[in-house]
Amino acid sequence: MCNLYRMTRGVDEIAHLFDAQPDHGANLADQIYPGYPGLVIAEGKAQAMNWGFPLVLRGKQGQNLKPKPVTNAREDKLTSPFWRESFQVRRCLVPVSAWAEPEGKKGAMTRTWYTLPGSEPFAVAGLWRPTEQWGDSYTLVMVDGHAQMADVHDRMPLILAREHWETWTSGALAAALELCRTWQGDLDVDRTPERWAGGTTISTQDRLI
Repeated sequence: MCNLYRMTRGVDEIAHLFDAQPDHGANLADQIYPGYPGLVIAEGKAQAMNWGFPLVLRGKQGQNLKPKPVTNAREDKLTSPFWRESFQVRRCLVPVSAWAEPEGKKGAMTRTWYTLPGSEPFAVAGLWRPTEQWGDSYTLVMVDGHAQMADVHDRMPLILAREHWETWTSGALAAALELCRTWQGDLDVDRTPERWAGGTTISTQDRLI
């Protein structure tokens, strides 16, 4: 599943690309992590939302614990109770420059980045909803992984071609479900020496599986 992605374009550029109104108050980092704000195209606006639907956890004594951000929604679970309402009425687009997956042996995992050749940024299917904990929040929809990432992960974000953007956000549920398929084009793959956690680099030898 995707728990790190890049969005390197500015709000005005994204708003123009997606024919949306820009949220000039958005304060966004280039790399988006779970629980932090990312840019979302919803209700005609390019606006900041928190990445992850809050999952309320309880301790052994029944007390509320800190919510966990659920950042990914599997396409085969979209009609389940946790996602159903958002899938029915609050589908959105998430601009992405590239997404990352951890690769390598345990303790020495590095960041491998995936993007579309010559097509940065691109649109990933998303869902959103208002929450008591974090305000408006969003999640990315996941489908079966691409052949080029088979040795790293078996799931990937649902990438939408431009001609499918409106169908995803405004079309019938059956039409939206039809779009839930693996991207058929090529991917650009960038295997970096940067640690998955910690931000430092490691040697090529340490990266070997």
